[in-house]
Amino acid sequence: MGNQAEGSALNGELDLSQVDALVEPYLDKQGVVIPVLQKIQEHYGYLPRPALERAARRLRIPLSRLYGVATFYAQFKMMPRGRNIIRVCKGTACHIQGGSKIAERIEEILKIKVNETTPDMKFTLEEVACIGACALAPVMMINDEPHGRLTPDKIKKILASYE
Repeated sequence: MGNQAEGSALNGELDLSQVDALVEPYLDKQGVVIPVLQKIQEHYGYLPRPALERAARRLRIPLSRLYGVATFYAQFKMMPRGRNIIRVCKGTACHIQGGSKIAERIEEILKIKVNETTPDMKFTLEEVACIGACALAPVMMINDEPHGRLTPDKIKKILASYE
């Protein structure tokens, strides 16, 4: 993911100056929707509506087409995400080993629900079907780092290490 600070001004207004450069290699080509969405998300950290509007105009395609693809695929995020993405496994092994208590503890500590981001933009909480680390159940990933054999008591210390 790109530097989210690049994509937004301190006053909360979006800097759209890079959209044209991101879209430029795809002008007058077919099958560009997914790569363009990926480039925009890589730059901003999510898909802001003003950036999608500008890209649609430059590509001469309906905004609804960009939105249709962006909302169909789970990889695309329509809202800003935190610097640290927490993915809690909800697979069978994790469920049996108490994975739901892990998610509940994270929600309690961060005061957010699944698919929400903390107001300070430090954390986004997500649930995933399986992380693929069943031997470590229950498990969560923070960014690309797995944390396994979790208990609710371990969560606060782990989260503090990402502050």
